[in-house]
Amino acid sequence: MRPNRSMPACTVIPELAYADVATAATWLCDAFGFTLRLAIGDHRVQLNVGDGAVVLTRSADGAAPGDAVMVRVEDMDAHFERAKRGGARIASLPADYPYGERQYTALDLAGRRWTFSQSIADVSPESWGGAPGAVG
Repeated sequence: MRPNRSMPACTVIPELAYADVATAATWLCDAFGFTLRLAIGDHRVQLNVGDGAVVLTRSADGAAPGDAVMVRVEDMDAHFERAKRGGARIASLPADYPYGERQYTALDLAGRRWTFSQSIADVSPESWGGAPGAVG
């Protein structure tokens, strides 16, 4: 893939709509620790999320979003505490799952669901009922 400084290098880039892009960007940075990558006018913002990215766009109608995002983190408990301090509404508390992840879910200022996940074990998908496919 050809590099382009105007585009995040990651393969998957969620685009999330908000009524007020600047307010949403500030909130996501404060609550979840994201950082600004690029702002484009008042209608589009790119945020760094670890080695990935999300793009915020201005929503047409301001309706509550039905989409969700999963983000991998290194320290679940520290991230959870930061999100609470930042004003995130917690939808599910941190919990360990049989597929080797520790996760919690929070709602952002627009009501969008964000699940944060920390790998805690390398578990064979077959051991918990998963059906692995081809990777890459």
